[in-house]
Amino acid sequence: MISVAEALQDLFALVTPLPAQDVPLRDAAQRVLARDVTARRDQPPFAASAMDGYAIHATDHRQGASLTVIGEAAAGHGWHGTLAQGQALRIFTGAPVPAGAGFVIIQENVTRDGEKITITDAQDSGSNIRPLGGDFAQGTPLPAPRRLSPNDIALLAAMNIAQVPVTRKPVVAIIATGDELVQPGDRPGPDQIIASNSYGLAALVTAAGATARLLPIARDSIASLEQTFALAQGADLIITIGGASVGDHDLVGQVAQSLGMQRSFYKIAMRPGKPLMAGRLGSAAMIGLPGNPVSAMVCGHVFVLPVIRKMLGLGAHPAATQTAPLAHDIGANGPRAHYMRAHATTAGVTIFDRQDSSLLSVLTQANCLALRPPHDAARKAGESVQILPL
Repeated sequence: MISVAEALQDLFALVTPLPAQDVPLRDAAQRVLARDVTARRDQPPFAASAMDGYAIHATDHRQGASLTVIGEAAAGHGWHGTLAQGQALRIFTGAPVPAGAGFVIIQENVTRDGEKITITDAQDSGSNIRPLGGDFAQGTPLPAPRRLSPNDIALLAAMNIAQVPVTRKPVVAIIATGDELVQPGDRPGPDQIIASNSYGLAALVTAAGATARLLPIARDSIASLEQTFALAQGADLIITIGGASVGDHDLVGQVAQSLGMQRSFYKIAMRPGKPLMAGRLGSAAMIGLPGNPVSAMVCGHVFVLPVIRKMLGLGAHPAATQTAPLAHDIGANGPRAHYMRAHATTAGVTIFDRQDSSLLSVLTQANCLALRPPHDAARKAGESVQILPL
């Protein structure tokens, strides 16, 4: 068996960042920016009024000044002239500030009588003018890599970038294995259960930015497994669920090796998740997950998601963890890393009973995994423990 850290390093060695592709800005949300992009214009592209009011010469900004209104400017409709002393221009938010103007006085601070205004309050702390390029200048970079948030999309639009270079989405083929499985909605036999792992993992990798391909359930026979592996051609990552242990019906490793898999490792010093397998099968990386639902989802968070992030160009890093205080004492740990189902609140981290195998409680009540390194000593309530948010 190898450690969790060693397993991650071996997994990272199996994959490389995928190539970039250009997509329309409308389709770039939540994609990973593959290379730096730069603004194609200044923002704002001109000095603009930040308020509704009157543009005036800077020397006219004084209490009691009387000025003549000579025109009007609105957003999208500038006034093209030069403002002189003693003159004012009615101006609205977003309109270009004309040459000669050094101040916009808000409309609440003036009185108007026909074409004359009088400044009644000159206490403004700023000019109320947004300078040309005040947000960003032409050539300002948006650095990669980064997962593009809605705010980033708005910024790219303001930069006048219509086509965005993003990392191609990894295609992840997911293969559930076992004679005991049927699809959700089907009628299970007396000895069968519903295939849940594949749907949870598909949702997990999709949320991470990959494209999930749910393949048919592979039965516990060499022929069925070979047929399903054939359907995985073209995937960047193949995930198998179940059949990776050493029982008479656990055929995944045997069939994968007969198809040319170059195995990287088998078994890790971790609970749950010990019978993890990984390698390369043709042009794809392959990860063989345990079939237990909790083990499969834990391994998805701990191993699959970091691999996908590397494929997206986000670096080779373990899953991000946080620290939080324990709500109650826990005993010493054994020779393997333990990923314990837990619930974190402001009162601290509550560890679920290890004997509680209720899938309902695991998948709905747990909001994190509490991480315990091998040979970790007993911990008291209030001590810090690492958690992996789910």
